[in-house]
Amino acid sequence: MKNLIIIVLLSLTFLTTRAQSDVDALRYSTTEFGGTARYSSMAGAFGALGGDFSTLSSNPAGIGVFKKSDFSVTPSFYFSQTNTFYNGTPGSDDKFNFNLGNAGVVFVMPPTGQSTNSILKNFQFGFGVNRINNFNSRTIIQGNNEKNSISTYFADQAYGIPSNEIEQDYDGYYTFDLKPAWWTYMIDTIPGYNDQYYGIAENGGVFQRKEINSWGSMNEMVFSLGANINDILYLGGTLGIPFIRYFEQAMYKEQDINGNVPDFDQLQVYDDLHTTGSGINLKFGMILRPLRFLRIGAAIHSPTWFNNLKDYWYSDFSNTAYGDTYDQMTPNGTYNYDLQTPWRAIGSVSLILWKTALISADYEYVDYSSAKFRSRSYYDYDFYNENNAINNKYTATQNIRLGAEVRFGHFAVRGGTAFYGSPYQPGINDAKKIYYTGGLGFRDKNFYIDLAYVRSKKDEDYYLYNSPYVATNAATTELITNNVMLTLGLRY
Repeated sequence: MKNLIIIVLLSLTFLTTRAQSDVDALRYSTTEFGGTARYSSMAGAFGALGGDFSTLSSNPAGIGVFKKSDFSVTPSFYFSQTNTFYNGTPGSDDKFNFNLGNAGVVFVMPPTGQSTNSILKNFQFGFGVNRINNFNSRTIIQGNNEKNSISTYFADQAYGIPSNEIEQDYDGYYTFDLKPAWWTYMIDTIPGYNDQYYGIAENGGVFQRKEINSWGSMNEMVFSLGANINDILYLGGTLGIPFIRYFEQAMYKEQDINGNVPDFDQLQVYDDLHTTGSGINLKFGMILRPLRFLRIGAAIHSPTWFNNLKDYWYSDFSNTAYGDTYDQMTPNGTYNYDLQTPWRAIGSVSLILWKTALISADYEYVDYSSAKFRSRSYYDYDFYNENNAINNKYTATQNIRLGAEVRFGHFAVRGGTAFYGSPYQPGINDAKKIYYTGGLGFRDKNFYIDLAYVRSKKDEDYYLYNSPYVATNAATTELITNNVMLTLGLRY
């Protein structure tokens, strides 16, 4: 029974690209440290340091540390590689893209109408954009399956449904899966029954291959206010407006390469998904400098309320069997919905050593099981199953970021590491992520240039399809990302 529950919860099913699911909730609830090269080269451990534009998306009190107005822009080169292993067969693919890590400006203004002895030293206003997630990857999963087929999975999903309901599909319940599987003869009824089915390659013996190409990003537009109180306490708040652009194309194929499956040659299913939308969140933070060498930071992030997400998708089924080829394209599907991501809490500490070096650490808490889908209309759809899957599948986790910097006059050397815990409940999946970072910098009175390199690695299981009675073995996936950033900045 325990294994059955785990299989159901692990189900990154074949239908994921055609409907909102817990996978989507996790994807849009996950953020990464990004933005400027200095921030990234220290693994984003800036919660108690401030003075960098990226902190407007992490600890807004960082804007209070600015004593001069500042403009920065960060072009970035991103390269990802995915390695997989499925039923003894390896697969590998990669992808790269150029993007903008950040672009923003901070204005520093002295308080008006107050004496120079005022405890309010200055206040700040900043706006711009930070990249907080990158969706670019390309994955190939391939191997022989001697147990079952995607057609077996569709037959299992169709069990108990009269064939005329699938064939006619008056209510549209089966438009994107069972109906095209039926009309392309991937499934058929068992003789003598009209609600029990078999698949065209029921007992496996097929070579399976899935290619997944995804791209897009989550960028956050930020509007921040901050204040410097006597160079001891720094306060800040950010109104964040994240934008989602996610695109995925997936091609799934099965082939009878050994000629062991009667009347069957090959089948394929192509899925296309576009998701766009924006949301809003609030962030508040503080940095306290009780001693000259010590800074303590804290920040809290409200959920992001994505209130205009829109999915657009379609599928194309094809089956070469019985000496002919059958093709069925689904209509275009569209759906508007809302998503609420989890709260976040961040605690930070940093030490300034001899004015030439610093070390810093951030601790972040986030509970991914608290994400929730909502329909745009009370009478539309309740998302009960999806939200229940989120609650049962995901958990609270901790993210730890560590960074250091050593200065040599105008030059600086930086490094860091970060560990992001698994968002999954124990025993369901892994997906822990580790980062290694490094960089160099040059700064004079009015100009700075920073270079950073960030490498990350994440292992996760992927299932081509899953139901309680038809399951593939897990394909182990290793995602390695490499990001090179160059920040150019002016102070004035």
